[in-house]
Amino acid sequence: MSGLRSQDMKLRPSLPAIVESSDDAIISKSLQGIITTWNLSAERLFGYTAAEAVGRPITILIPEDRLDEEPAILARINAGERVDHFETVRRRIDGTFIDISLTISPIRSSDGTIIGASKIARDISERKRAAERQNMLLREMHHRIKNLFAITGSIISLAARTAKTPPELADSMKNRLIALSHAHQLTLPSLGGDGASSEQPTTIFALLENFLSPFEEKGAGRWHLHGKNLDISADRATSLALLFHEYATNAAKYGALSLSDGRLDVTVTSEPDHIEVVWRESHASAMIPGPPGKTGFGTTLEKMMVQSLKADVSREWKSHGLLIKLTLPRNAFEPMTKQ
Repeated sequence: MSGLRSQDMKLRPSLPAIVESSDDAIISKSLQGIITTWNLSAERLFGYTAAEAVGRPITILIPEDRLDEEPAILARINAGERVDHFETVRRRIDGTFIDISLTISPIRSSDGTIIGASKIARDISERKRAAERQNMLLREMHHRIKNLFAITGSIISLAARTAKTPPELADSMKNRLIALSHAHQLTLPSLGGDGASSEQPTTIFALLENFLSPFEEKGAGRWHLHGKNLDISADRATSLALLFHEYATNAAKYGALSLSDGRLDVTVTSEPDHIEVVWRESHASAMIPGPPGKTGFGTTLEKMMVQSLKADVSREWKSHGLLIKLTLPRNAFEPMTKQ
């Protein structure tokens, strides 16, 4: 039996070996704050070798604006207290900063006297970054939801003024809310496996294709996109989505997309100080009917969206169809300042 105990003792790792192989930085210091031991993980975490660190004050790791932490920690250690999971920032040998979680315990002599402290430091930089990304995503979602409610409220108010019947109001609202939904599906951030958020890449062509694809018939090529495919920020996509939805709906009701062989060409041109979108409807063999006799909700909505984008719009009905020129400042495609 004694032989088995002896063999078991040989197989059992020693405390120094455990400390040296730990993934966490394990450091000991005197009550005067002088480093006395330094394991390999401390070297990896902070960049100092044991030869460079042992014998020097622990304050070599503490940023200047956090030097008051050390006296407070030593006071608690002298009182026999343990400091659990204290989150702070420390400085590497190259001057860069790292987020860490510290657990600090008193070291006692054989008679129970406190003679120093042991520190276990764990790198929590990635966890902090993940938390910051999550908070940013929540703020972004809050901002978008607030904007959506504001826009939806405006749409309801406008539609209620022009709708003649409840079914007409319901149909108008349904179509526009679907347009908003499609636009936001293109722009909502996605969460990666590590919890990181990334905004979906969205372009003006992707937005146009979203609204025009229902009017394509078996590859007939009824609509075409030309020019510069520009990126659109998520919050600007809402206004552009509603605008393009109005144009596509009107083209399907009164314009080129209402005719079996009608054609729509949308050209995007990028200039140094502005962006121009030309919406050109055409028909080769017949005159396209003009717009409805009186303006309604769509016209009012268009004015509201054009105003929000600080854009200029002109429209001209020609014998071959409608020509719309939408001129936007370059910052119309950039994110709005968040309130």
